[in-house]
Amino acid sequence: MALLNTSSLVSSHKASDSGLQIHLHPLVLLTVSDLITRHILRRREGPIVGALLGQHNGRDIALEHAFECQVVNGEQGAVLLHQAWFEDRLQQYKDVHKAPLLELVGWFSAAPPSGPQDQHVPIHQQILHHYNETAVLLAFHPSDVLEGRGQGGGQGGKLPLTIYESVYEGTQPAAKPGATTTDGDMDVDGQEGPLDLKFRELPYSVDTGEAEMIGVDFVARGGGNATNIDTKQKDKAQASQTQVAESDPSETQILNDTSILSPEDEELLTSLTARANAVKMLHGRIKVLKEYLTTLPPSYLTSTSTADSDMTDGPSSTDTPQIDHTILRSVQALINRLPILIPADGLAFDQESIAEKKDVALVELLGDLTNGTKNIREMGKKFDIVNTTKQRKRRGNRYGQSQVFEDVEEPAVD
Repeated sequence: MALLNTSSLVSSHKASDSGLQIHLHPLVLLTVSDLITRHILRRREGPIVGALLGQHNGRDIALEHAFECQVVNGEQGAVLLHQAWFEDRLQQYKDVHKAPLLELVGWFSAAPPSGPQDQHVPIHQQILHHYNETAVLLAFHPSDVLEGRGQGGGQGGKLPLTIYESVYEGTQPAAKPGATTTDGDMDVDGQEGPLDLKFRELPYSVDTGEAEMIGVDFVARGGGNATNIDTKQKDKAQASQTQVAESDPSETQILNDTSILSPEDEELLTSLTARANAVKMLHGRIKVLKEYLTTLPPSYLTSTSTADSDMTDGPSSTDTPQIDHTILRSVQALINRLPILIPADGLAFDQESIAEKKDVALVELLGDLTNGTKNIREMGKKFDIVNTTKQRKRRGNRYGQSQVFEDVEEPAVD
């Protein structure tokens, strides 16, 4: 594999020299990929810039949230953040995410695999000077995704991104023209060139919580359903359809009807099927709990007379299941949680439900009226055609009879 050309802004120091540990969350990846995808598909102009929110504890930085930023053109055509807009949006995110408190820990943009470019420096310096002196840069590499290049080719390999921290490195002062160095020359202590902003690559790890795992799994399943079918599978499907068509032409119509579904329809059908299965499972478990509770003996707390008779008479049936207090406590906890699912304002919820039912009924009624109007119009057209045909026949008959009467008219008397 050919080595990629490294940008002049990338530091020559190793990544292990820094003690920063970056913990990247999947929500950031989803936000960045969604923003870049929309930017490319909608053919927007300008750079892709966004902010990274997270927690900074010592040498550990967690990247948890991200959002898109507006940019403006500064002096000499440099691209900068819209400061007023950015501060308002940043404060809104801080007000929402108070526990735990999130802060600005960096920003992201699109960059080639070689590293950051000159147009990334003004925004990074703006963030360093005004918001966070240790901000990091997440550089996403769209070219790696489009070309499917290396690092696993998107099949479980390295993610197409690099995270950088900024460091200031001194450069050796340029030698004066015509100056010569001898063995007797001595270097002046501390004599260095100007400090330049450099970017140093940082190692990172992907951390996720339970909620993020559910979201990522849902997105992955949706993306898998929306992808195109492999050409080999298409060839096999076409071959099977050809064999079925040769054997039974009626089956061909069924296969053609099933192939009409688009990837979006298949995804919707999969989602609805999953929800229907979830409802069936919930109904089955509720039914099992109900049957279990109905077979239990009466409670001595709610029915004292029945409990006394049971105590005197002894167990009446050997089919009565043994009382499991662990299950009863779980059922009681589940019942106690039900009021949480019920809306606080029950009257407003009932009114909203009734309004939605009325809207649905009104839409159905309008559909029936539309179909009825269409049927009446078609019937009117057919009646007009039949009536016009009858009138033409009648006129033709009258015209024929008048011609017969003129032919048989008596001759004039001389």
